[in-house]
Amino acid sequence: MDTATSLGCASRGPDPLCRYITDHDPKYEGKKKLKISGRELVSFPEQVFGLHQLQDLEMSPECESCLRYQMDLLPQDISCLQHLTCLYVDSNNLKTIPAEIGNLSHLERLTLSNNSLSSLPPEMGALQRLCSCHLANNSLTELPAPLCQLRSLTFPDMSDNRIGTVPSSIWHVEKLETLLLLFNSLEGLPEDVCLLRNLHTLWLGNNHLRSLLASFGELVNLDWGYNYYSCNFEGNPLECLPPELCSRGPEKIRGYFLSFHRTQRN
Repeated sequence: MDTATSLGCASRGPDPLCRYITDHDPKYEGKKKLKISGRELVSFPEQVFGLHQLQDLEMSPECESCLRYQMDLLPQDISCLQHLTCLYVDSNNLKTIPAEIGNLSHLERLTLSNNSLSSLPPEMGALQRLCSCHLANNSLTELPAPLCQLRSLTFPDMSDNRIGTVPSSIWHVEKLETLLLLFNSLEGLPEDVCLLRNLHTLWLGNNHLRSLLASFGELVNLDWGYNYYSCNFEGNPLECLPPELCSRGPEKIRGYFLSFHRTQRN
């Protein structure tokens, strides 16, 4: 389809509900991109499923405050869009994600923030090209196990949920560079978190952590002593390992725990 070819979607006002465009931003050079426009959207336009070559689909009102989208369902037919690499459905009312999303084998970026999700389907573990997954401000109570199967994942954002546990299988996500878990309900972390040696950014602020793992000092790629925003622990009732020491880097943390264990033995 050519640039600005209309999909002929229904409209509640003078503007068409959606339009098909080819984005000329260098970031999307060569991609076929669809951005849904219109003031209100409560269901997925069926015409979209006929765009089999679509690569970039944006159905989020997040960047335009005048829009009000309230989709509560991502249809199973999403699997028709086999060439999707980016899917944006932030700020809707999604409560579930269909198992068919696991068929989108080319998906690299998925944004689901500001919805009402309490879980993810196991089939999401098949998205082996997924690098970035945004799940902030949902209703998750644990870090979804399917994310721990994504070997290409580098950036998951799960801030502002109710996550109380992180599975030990997190260590399988070897390429993880950023892990955002602030504003959750974490009381502890599995030792396996400290095997994520590619981590550069780790945000754990505003949880219920009273102590940190002794092996935290092994996360040597965190810029703790140089970049304040690389690692965040503020808002936790830390008792073991003072917060001010956390910002001084892995050597100080290792030294603290060595001294602590010597004291315990004596």
